Amino acid sequence: MLTAKTVKTWYLVHKWTSLISTVFLLMLCLTGLPLIFYHEIDEITGNAIEVPEAVAVAGPADLDRVVAAGLAAHKGDVALYLGFDDHEPIIYLTTARTVDAAPDEARFLAFDARTGDRLATPKFTEGVMYFLFRLHVDMFTGLPGELFLGLMGLLLAASIVSGVVVYGPFMRKLEFGTVRKRRSTRVKWLDLHNLLGIVTIVWVMVVGLTGVINTLATPIRALWQMGQLAEMTAPYANAPPLARLGSVDAAVGTTRAAAPDMVPSFVAFPGTPFSSRHHYAVFMTGNTPLTSKLLKPALIDAGTGALTDMREMPWYVQALFISQPLHFGDYGGLPLKIVWALLDLVTIIVLGSGLYLWLGRRRTSSIESRLAELSRSMPGAEGRPS
Repeated sequence: MLTAKTVKTWYLVHKWTSLISTVFLLMLCLTGLPLIFYHEIDEITGNAIEVPEAVAVAGPADLDRVVAAGLAAHKGDVALYLGFDDHEPIIYLTTARTVDAAPDEARFLAFDARTGDRLATPKFTEGVMYFLFRLHVDMFTGLPGELFLGLMGLLLAASIVSGVVVYGPFMRKLEFGTVRKRRSTRVKWLDLHNLLGIVTIVWVMVVGLTGVINTLATPIRALWQMGQLAEMTAPYANAPPLARLGSVDAAVGTTRAAAPDMVPSFVAFPGTPFSSRHHYAVFMTGNTPLTSKLLKPALIDAGTGALTDMREMPWYVQALFISQPLHFGDYGGLPLKIVWALLDLVTIIVLGSGLYLWLGRRRTSSIESRLAELSRSMPGAEGRPS
């Protein structure tokens, strides 16, 4: 049984973890709300790639011709990645001056996956949605910002757990969900804050913890590169540089034959962080809602075209792949996104009301008065027990 001292300790944990993290969590909820509908907003605002409805050629497009067309458009560049859209017949080509160029130096082109024709490509790194995305992911500070927001997510988890512990004793003499409408505005907001917080607890914990995992994307990727990828490419550690690259179209074809129940997600060219100096890395996905979010890498010798290795990625990478779409409700189409958005709005009310209760606190707050009452009625407190 909880004593008054224990409840007060948990209350202090809830109070300070909430106060420290609330402003940043409110920012994440506000920026995350439109990001749930990132794809839909792009279509409405005309920032999505337009694909012809009917074409004379059924495809698929020759990937070597796509790469050649992209490099001809950006003379002096090298190919970094080929990506395949999950929903539309679009191939994305990423190029830069060198394979080790900074991410902000990369250039993007889009092609029709059926014909290989070049499509008009919006500027993905500009506009309001990109601004909100960067603010949500790292606050424009890169890895330090990601890790800081991850810390705020851990404080959120501590706030939720401590809030649950405090909620039971606090509501001991009230029915679940009670909002004391005849009391002061502050008390009504306190009851509403507690009610909405406890109702959305599971969703907030899921979104919060998946958000924490997402902030670890860079360390997780580095761990995979130093571990599994290094092991897969170890036989080529002392191999001489390639004189020329073989067919990327053939590399994808070889991978398709090795995994006929999967589809390509993207191809990393030799020398990029997701491959080696001697391989095309073809990342495949499944065809179910869950497996479509998971990647399985295949390494194709870029000189001979032979498949040299293909294996499942480690559990910690798979956890990242699962958490990324779950964080934005991207598993069940538009209906789940709407549910996610409604829960996000409720969470904004919870965070906003918590901030209001703190900023508008009186010298002796309602919570502290209630704790004083509990201290007189719970075992282990001074005075007569209840």
